[in-house]
Amino acid sequence: MRFTTMRLCGGDALMAISADDLGIDIDIAASRLEGMGCAIKGKDDLVAVFDWNGMETTLYAQGKVMFFPLKDRSLCIKYATELLEKLV
Repeated sequence: MRFTTMRLCGGDALMAISADDLGIDIDIAASRLEGMGCAIKGKDDLVAVFDWNGMETTLYAQGKVMFFPLKDRSLCIKYATELLEKLV
């Protein structure tokens, strides 16, 4: 997977943006996340918000993943890759 990153929330969050639109089914992804022990805080057709590795994490249907708090771009890409490989 290829990503670019974007700093958000005054620098306290990072978003990994997939080069490809992954077309993730959020309901299926949320079910898999719950199976991995993640607490789903909220979701709709386009986005799911959950706790993962001590961070509030937001998954978007297109394949974007936002991590808060996180400031390290390399970790952002690593975490997004790890997470999406389990969901796609």
